[in-house]
Amino acid sequence: MLYTVKEVSELSGVTIKTLHHYHKIGLLLPGKISEAGYRMYGSKELERLQEILFYKELDFPLDQIKEIMEQRADRLSLLSQQEELLLSRKYRLDSIVQTLRKSISCAKEGETMDSMEMFKGFQNEEEWNEALAEQNQHLQITYGMESLEVAPTDVQKLNEQAVEAMTFMNNMAGSLRDGIKHNDERTDNLLRNHLEFMNEHGNIITAHDFAAQTRFFLSDDFHLKMLESQQTGLAYYLSAAADSFSAANP
Repeated sequence: MLYTVKEVSELSGVTIKTLHHYHKIGLLLPGKISEAGYRMYGSKELERLQEILFYKELDFPLDQIKEIMEQRADRLSLLSQQEELLLSRKYRLDSIVQTLRKSISCAKEGETMDSMEMFKGFQNEEEWNEALAEQNQHLQITYGMESLEVAPTDVQKLNEQAVEAMTFMNNMAGSLRDGIKHNDERTDNLLRNHLEFMNEHGNIITAHDFAAQTRFFLSDDFHLKMLESQQTGLAYYLSAAADSFSAANP
């Protein structure tokens, strides 16, 4: 079944003007253009619009949404990633709501709120440190490495890098499920874009360095289990792809 731009607008709540803009910037193209020149949208376009709106709900800018979706994995992986991001936001908002309710209660009672309670939910570095705690403990015990402590100024940078890394891993897992060879052009492009992103954001790493890192993942139980829990064979597939890419890009 095909829908006109007006029908898509009514279904989704997205204005006709916005749908025209998405078409103009190449974010959401119609499935076909009728002989009369009308934009027509099918089920695939509706699915893509839904995915765009999930990212919009997460406050992603349109250019970043377009970049992510151009490197997209299968729909299930993309939706799973969006679920993780939305749940993370939900937990943070729940924490802020609890802080707000406690503030209201204290105001009604004429009490002064505990300063340690006033800003819960706002300082994401605590959440990052909690998330990194298990990995820090493993690296410290196994390799004697110092723990990474996240400062408030690091949060936005880490959030952006986490989204990109999650997208990259989901795309690699999707390639593995689709039966794409580890040295295929698709995996090469994923690796190239991932390394370019890392280098542009201050994490200087060569193709050779990344290949060595993926080989380390194979020998380290913590990282091996983490990758294999996402997709069976992902750690080995990632390492083989990184080695192949490194050999072609010395």
